[in-house]
Amino acid sequence: MNILLLGSGGREHALAWKIAASPLVDRLYCAPGNAGIAQEAECVALDPADHATVIAFCKDRKIDLVMVGPEAPLCAGIVDDLEAAGIKAFGPSRAAAQLEGSKGFTKDLCRAHAIPTAAYERFTAPEPAKDYVRKHGAPIVVKADGLAAGKGVVVAENVDQALQAIDMMFEGGLGAAGAEVVIEEFLDGEEASFFALCDGTTAIPLASAQDHKRAFDDDRGPNTGGMGAYSPAPVMTPDMTRRTMTEIIDPTLRAMAAMGSPYKGVLFAGLMITKDGPKLIEYNVRFGDPETQVLMLRLKSDLVPALMAARDGVLKSFDLRWYDDAALTVVMASKGYPGDYKKGTVIGGLDEAAKVESVQIFHAGTRAENGRILANGGRVLNVCAIGRNVAEAQRQAYAAVDRIDWPDGFCRRDIGRRAIEREQA
Repeated sequence: MNILLLGSGGREHALAWKIAASPLVDRLYCAPGNAGIAQEAECVALDPADHATVIAFCKDRKIDLVMVGPEAPLCAGIVDDLEAAGIKAFGPSRAAAQLEGSKGFTKDLCRAHAIPTAAYERFTAPEPAKDYVRKHGAPIVVKADGLAAGKGVVVAENVDQALQAIDMMFEGGLGAAGAEVVIEEFLDGEEASFFALCDGTTAIPLASAQDHKRAFDDDRGPNTGGMGAYSPAPVMTPDMTRRTMTEIIDPTLRAMAAMGSPYKGVLFAGLMITKDGPKLIEYNVRFGDPETQVLMLRLKSDLVPALMAARDGVLKSFDLRWYDDAALTVVMASKGYPGDYKKGTVIGGLDEAAKVESVQIFHAGTRAENGRILANGGRVLNVCAIGRNVAEAQRQAYAAVDRIDWPDGFCRRDIGRRAIEREQA
């Protein structure tokens, strides 16, 4: 098979690494890719937003499957356009991608189908939103309705913070994403990332993971796209996995099919595990970043047949196998992230870091120039490791981090702490 992977982040590097290992793959292309992905695939200068050019490339190179990494092309309908041109694609249609493209759409679907989630209301003007906050108090959560690259959620610890977030969103701080706002109750519990592979009617659970959203140690600082992750998530017991499938994932698939928009692809449920069980925080319509990095390290099966089975609607008898080992990833980001940061800073020591046993380094935001690797984004590297448990994986990952020479970067030093405390207890 010839496969085209769309995207340029750490998620895509992990997917490229796994896809490239499949004996079914002849040629793997990635658009636009990055310096790390270039070691696994042929990177091509295509813009995933330019659907016509992507389709022309697929026809020219006889592409058998397009794997779409990020959410923006999915929400823009690239799968619809590829399939209409006779090109197989993994991922949801534009209509099904509303599950991530509009938080209000998903909340309304949950309400209509009794899917457990936080109490909420939707607002298209600031004053009614502020009245709602004043009435309900804090902590409270303010969300931009549309896609905001992981920056559209404010967990307000007091009323003033919530009011400021409302003003920021309605005044255009997040562009069109903030034209509508969802305000919801703050849920108490432990977060988990839950992934299911879907073929329109059938869903099969993937391994669980837990990510770390805040920028700094001890869950302090602003929310980010994710500063690290580990798998499995101890909070996702077999019973909690069963409940998540029966109470959240399966009803969502039935609802989407009934609306004429069957969901195909990977469905990523951000969960809060409360005293009452799992509740849906939000859906994403693609693999998570950085959770994909740890899932791919633990996946024993070939990924490519699973992608094809989901696209072809034949997941019912499909089974995926996983390594028992734990996996952990530490995100190294440019200083200043998630705010302003410098691009083009030099990263050294990557070869030495990669020599640490059981370590795999995925590139999230890099470019190669004159034999050097330069930072080219906010989140730049994913330093990953596997181990018999989370503590061992963490030890190996940070041993590799400590060999990387990048004065302009930073990382959290406590990734996996909750799981390790459980292991030690």
